[in-house]
Amino acid sequence: MARSKSSGRWLKEHFDDQYVKRSKDDGYRSRACYKLMEVNDKDHLLKAGMTVVDLGAAPGGWSQVAAEIVGDSGRVVASDILEMAPLGGVTFVQGDFTEDSVFEEILSAIGDEPVDLVISDMAPNMSGNASSDQPAAMYLVELALDMARQILKPNGHFLVKVFQGEGFDSYLADMRSSFQSVVTRKPDSSRARSREVYLLGKGFKDV
Repeated sequence: MARSKSSGRWLKEHFDDQYVKRSKDDGYRSRACYKLMEVNDKDHLLKAGMTVVDLGAAPGGWSQVAAEIVGDSGRVVASDILEMAPLGGVTFVQGDFTEDSVFEEILSAIGDEPVDLVISDMAPNMSGNASSDQPAAMYLVELALDMARQILKPNGHFLVKVFQGEGFDSYLADMRSSFQSVVTRKPDSSRARSREVYLLGKGFKDV
């Protein structure tokens, strides 16, 4: 089947992308690694010894960065419905984290360690139809926030990708009710034309 002009443009943009090239040269699984690195450089989220949970982790770029920084004394637990190739220093739980059995498996992997940081770069499969894509994207980030509220330690942090559009403002307000501060980040490695931004909730209010 012939590719559409739009898919052809995407492929050209992808292979011309400096971050795609850098990820291959640097041995990272995806260009998304650099988004987390940029936010971390600014906000110093990741530290040695931390326990981190990565939701919607496949193919593993963010888990890879997190594991490198938290080191052997830390712990990274990653989850996704999709398969993910093994990563050193990362415990992977495959399945839907909203299902009780998968949630329990994640809790078991976390163990007795308090969770310092929940990260999520999740996005639905985009159809190009904003009227269906945006609600699907907001549904995922609402699930991630609910999960963060269940597992974060007091004063823990939550970093999540959100697409600007319908539901964004109410989601931001919802996050602010659970964190001492919420800031917006748009890394240079995030494509300029993309509606994606990253919301960072600092200081979880476990009330």
